[in-house]
Amino acid sequence: MHNDNQKITCFIQYKINPFKIKEFEQYAKNWGEIIPRCGGDLLGYFLPHESTNDIAYGLISFNSLADYENYRARLKNDDKGFANFSMAQAQQFIIEENRSFLKIIPQTYKQAAGVVK
Repeated sequence: MHNDNQKITCFIQYKINPFKIKEFEQYAKNWGEIIPRCGGDLLGYFLPHESTNDIAYGLISFNSLADYENYRARLKNDDKGFANFSMAQAQQFIIEENRSFLKIIPQTYKQAAGVVK
């Protein structure tokens, strides 16, 4: 069992082609199977809804930076992961991708509405 105090979240911001949102959505859906299998705790992918139409996000948590590095190694050898990256390159719906690594404040992590501790 790992302490949530040490968890990190990889926060990915994508600049996407707003005319290819459906393609990005399929790309994100594919990660729903791939990321957990390779060791990431997928918090979700998020598409633009109102206002800015070219920014999307992906959030993946890991128990440590070492676990993230292990995940990246497994991802490089994953056939479906490779296919998903290849599709993104071929269809060019991602213009830019930025990653930040964030430390989780445990008292705020995955708090459901209406639940009081």
